[in-house]
Amino acid sequence: MAGDKGYASRRARTECRKRGIRPVIPSKSDERHQPRFPKDLYRARNAVERLVGRLKQWRRVATRYDKRASSYAAYVTLVMIRMWV
Repeated sequence: MAGDKGYASRRARTECRKRGIRPVIPSKSDERHQPRFPKDLYRARNAVERLVGRLKQWRRVATRYDKRASSYAAYVTLVMIRMWV
């Protein structure tokens, strides 16, 4: 799981590890314990955030008008195809 410094609590990291998830969260500058994390994986998180930002330009995606998850997922797929083309 990749998260920003807002999720840099010991509790969040512990919860991830309990579930078998490797946390990729940088520590806050005022934390005593500075855990190590793979910086290359953290940088890849930027691509995902930019994609979500581009998807939110579509009003129907941003406000989630669709009631069912299947129709929402179908519309997100259509938007991604349109962005790709």
